[in-house]
Amino acid sequence: QVQLVESGGGSVQAGASLTLACTPSTNDFRMVAAGWYRRPAPGQLRDFVAGITRDAVISYSDSVKGRFTISKDDAKNTIFLQMDSLKPEDIGRYYCNGEVRPMSGGRWDTAWGQGIQVTVSS
Repeated sequence: QVQLVESGGGSVQAGASLTLACTPSTNDFRMVAAGWYRRPAPGQLRDFVAGITRDAVISYSDSVKGRFTISKDDAKNTIFLQMDSLKPEDIGRYYCNGEVRPMSGGRWDTAWGQGIQVTVSS
């Protein structure tokens, strides 16, 4: 089963920006929609952060509205999360959950990435 690969995390100061990217681990799968989730600390539940559907309908959690921007580049088979004005409360491991299917066709399925750490210091 395909996995998703997140990139772009890191450690920044409050007020800085980061851009996360999510793409399938293999070019054999197409991803058309995805959501970003955050686990604040190990053992805690993942919270919804932002999502974009096949038709580019976008939604955000209240805590990131106006600061984060989700987008997708179908040509690059990648979904991005632009995170501006980062705050210490944004700290956590960010996971991508995407809607994927083989390039050759077939049924749609969902896939998760391993997550990527974002740390914000005050």
